[in-house]
Amino acid sequence: MGFLLRWLGAFLLLAAIFNPTDWNFVRWAQSSWGAQTSLVVFTGLILAVAAMVYLVATMRSIGVLGAIIIAAIFGAGLWVLTDWGLLGLDNSSLNTWLGILVLSLILGIGMSWSILRQRLSGQQTTDEVDG
Repeated sequence: MGFLLRWLGAFLLLAAIFNPTDWNFVRWAQSSWGAQTSLVVFTGLILAVAAMVYLVATMRSIGVLGAIIIAAIFGAGLWVLTDWGLLGLDNSSLNTWLGILVLSLILGIGMSWSILRQRLSGQQTTDEVDG
């Protein structure tokens, strides 16, 4: 249940920032910049901090190489589904949603990796602090 909540949070965050509909921060910011500049900046900073929390936790737990490997696994899965004719990639909206899904799964896995590794190995993970 913990992973699902972390993934859902990442998915909702990424979809709030950008998605193929008109209901996202990027489109709202573009249309409201002149009239609501202060609110656009405030909301953008809140979304940036939330995204940074996910990104920093993901990079600390799985690193760039781990994120690349996870993205490659999902990319290969999409390739298989396309090869089998179960998925067509000619729809740009679908491609955008798939991108949001894959990125949110990477962030969800990154946020959950330390917990999963601790349960599998029995070893506690701690941050090293220079002092």
